[in-house]
Amino acid sequence: MIKLIQRLLASSLLAIAVSATAGAQAAVTSPLAEFGHNIGDDYFLVNYTRMIDYWKKLDRQSARLKLEQIGTTAEGRPMWMAIITSPENHRNLARYRDISRRLARAEDLTETQARSLAAQGKSIVWIDGGLHATEVLGAQQLIQTVYELVSRDDAETLRFLRDDIILAVPANPDGQDLVSDWYMREADTLKRTLSRVPRLYHKYIGHDNNRDSYLASQPETQAMDSILFRAWHPQIVYNHHQTGPAGTVMFAPPFRDPFNYNFDPLVPVELDLVGAAMHTRFVSEGKPGAVMRGGANYSTWWNGGLRTTVYFHNMIGLLTETIGSPTPMQIPLIASRLLPKGDQPLPIQPQRWRFAQSLAY
Repeated sequence: MIKLIQRLLASSLLAIAVSATAGAQAAVTSPLAEFGHNIGDDYFLVNYTRMIDYWKKLDRQSARLKLEQIGTTAEGRPMWMAIITSPENHRNLARYRDISRRLARAEDLTETQARSLAAQGKSIVWIDGGLHATEVLGAQQLIQTVYELVSRDDAETLRFLRDDIILAVPANPDGQDLVSDWYMREADTLKRTLSRVPRLYHKYIGHDNNRDSYLASQPETQAMDSILFRAWHPQIVYNHHQTGPAGTVMFAPPFRDPFNYNFDPLVPVELDLVGAAMHTRFVSEGKPGAVMRGGANYSTWWNGGLRTTVYFHNMIGLLTETIGSPTPMQIPLIASRLLPKGDQPLPIQPQRWRFAQSLAY
């Protein structure tokens, strides 16, 4: 069990390790070559349609990625999931999926059998983006994260691919097309805005798509729940949101006390371990402005959302709330955010802030 937890801790660094320099496979098309922009460039967003066209190209170019349609959205778009892992793991996906399912359900397993399966299996890591479509960072980082995972050949990335199976899921395709197209409609970049989107960015429930994970009334939720609770049973579920508390860059776990005592106590303990690994990485890489616990009001007590429903299935549900917009912004002066303390070990100074800086976290 200790080895499994250590592997999960390493897996939690997947989404925050993409900024290191490493060699790339020449055959894999970069976002710059595909879109004419780097992901994170000022005044630029990629919509869902172009994102999936790009992922289909990567699927053809890389043995590390396979696309799978998991459902159809409320507006009739195909809903895709990218599965990223080593070519060897891809050849044994059914076996690793079955191991994850058997461990999650824990039916007719002795402790010895469970430990053996844990040693044989891979960590299944879910990373979604764009559930709330006006929180545009999540979907854009997903494009960059997938590209990094299929193109890099450094030791850390190869370890991720060897030890983990990553499920990358655009959570609101209809909303991503709507919001990205709305932002990019202006030829004059200085006129581009995420404000005044003319209709709900989910056809029926808008922002409340993150209140639907337990009820599963919408087709997107049903598709994601089928992956989470029937097919793959991931150990880590990472749900991106915006925006971070004023005067910071990001909130990341651990969450504030008291934790929800309806869970098995291993859930909050392991959640705190993964969160601590994330904050350690931020500090070691000189990325200031990440806060935890009392640094924001997020907790484990709201149980209808994507990352909180999974707690009842003994999964590690991660939430980050991060600042950032394709239109450059300002980190304001907040006096209480200027000095280090337990909940904000490395404060950030007020400054102008760009989208690419948020992407680097």
